[in-house]
Amino acid sequence: MQVLEQMLKKYKINSVEDKKHAIKEIIQEIVLSGLSRSNFFKDATFYGGTALRIFYNLDRFSEDLDFTLLVSNSNYDFDQYISFVRNEVESLGLKFEVEEQNKTKNTNIKSAFLKDNTREQFLVFYPNENHDLAILHADEKIKVKFDIDTNPPEYANTELKYRLLPYPYQVRVYDLPSLFAGKVDAVLSRNWKSRIKGRDFYDYVYFLSMEVSVNIKHLKYRLVQSKYIDTDFELTKESLINLLHQRFDEIDFEEAKKDVAPFITNLSKLDLWSKEFFKEITKHILTN
Repeated sequence: MQVLEQMLKKYKINSVEDKKHAIKEIIQEIVLSGLSRSNFFKDATFYGGTALRIFYNLDRFSEDLDFTLLVSNSNYDFDQYISFVRNEVESLGLKFEVEEQNKTKNTNIKSAFLKDNTREQFLVFYPNENHDLAILHADEKIKVKFDIDTNPPEYANTELKYRLLPYPYQVRVYDLPSLFAGKVDAVLSRNWKSRIKGRDFYDYVYFLSMEVSVNIKHLKYRLVQSKYIDTDFELTKESLINLLHQRFDEIDFEEAKKDVAPFITNLSKLDLWSKEFFKEITKHILTN
């Protein structure tokens, strides 16, 4: 319990939703710690929005843990690591159920969930604040999803990062240019079925604000893999800017704002969002 109290100290809690976000983020780090103890990162690496939040200080909540193998392996057995995650969670007095997904589906992505009743988790994380329990739905679940891509895009670069809580651990993570390539791929090629994922555009602005270069070789492989471009397409800084400008013309940025709003605290960061804004800031994109 002392470890959980330490991990909660960094959060500014102003609402029930803040409390839910804090629980999910702490569980995410517990999962990473358990996977690290299992030597999972010998064969895999961490990427995506949550990697950007935990290791590069992105200021928004991110729901999922995204991993990818270092080398393609369609027969990869994820089961062997589930017990390490379960043990890590239970060692801290938590009782999340671990459920693996996609075991029979024909997909490169293997998934698992940690889930438990939200009220039960509030009792563990906030034992002296039971007044919140009455407004929580009895059947509501805290869920943390983690995915692993067994057919990874090539040419990404990785580095080792360290965290001290819940226990000192080491994680292999995409470097910033490779993370940026993954985000540009999402901005360009993600197929939104019902709602634009404004979080992609929020992260895109974040990368530009840090003057991170795009790993262009990795990005091209991703775009070819997703069939967004052909292998003979010459991806340069100029052609990339053109692709992005075309994409921005298609986006309803008011809808994009609605998607990202629940994941950030400073909504004024969205005030300028428009196709003109995104086109203008994209002039300064860097590639390597």
